[in-house]
Amino acid sequence: MAIKIAAGGSRSFFTRLSHVVSHWAGKPQAFFVALSVIVVWAVSGPFFGFDDTWQLAINTSTTIVTFLMVFIIQNSQNRDTAAMQIKLDELINKIEGAREELLDLEELDEDKLEEMRAEFEALARKARALHDKRTSA
Repeated sequence: MAIKIAAGGSRSFFTRLSHVVSHWAGKPQAFFVALSVIVVWAVSGPFFGFDDTWQLAINTSTTIVTFLMVFIIQNSQNRDTAAMQIKLDELINKIEGAREELLDLEELDEDKLEEMRAEFEALARKARALHDKRTSA
């Protein structure tokens, strides 16, 4: 069964906005813009007498930006994680002999995930021991 992939134009405004903002915010230029704003604010302190309004301006603006960026970054991370899970599920689904019970691990409780992690750690230890035995012989 083929899944129809939505065209880029069908994404919501928030999805498009979060993609653009998170992409831009991850660039060095964004860091230097933020640093420049802080430097300008700090240098302007003597002109405003370091009063409460001067401090309130930076506190309010950084709080608002931080508050909004939490939602933008979380949305971006959720989409990236979901896309990665779908891709991994597709690979598991198509590989002969793969354990299909691994398809929706992200939906399991923490206890069950820890159980499966322990199982795979045991498999990894066993594989390393076998590898060490082969290379030392």
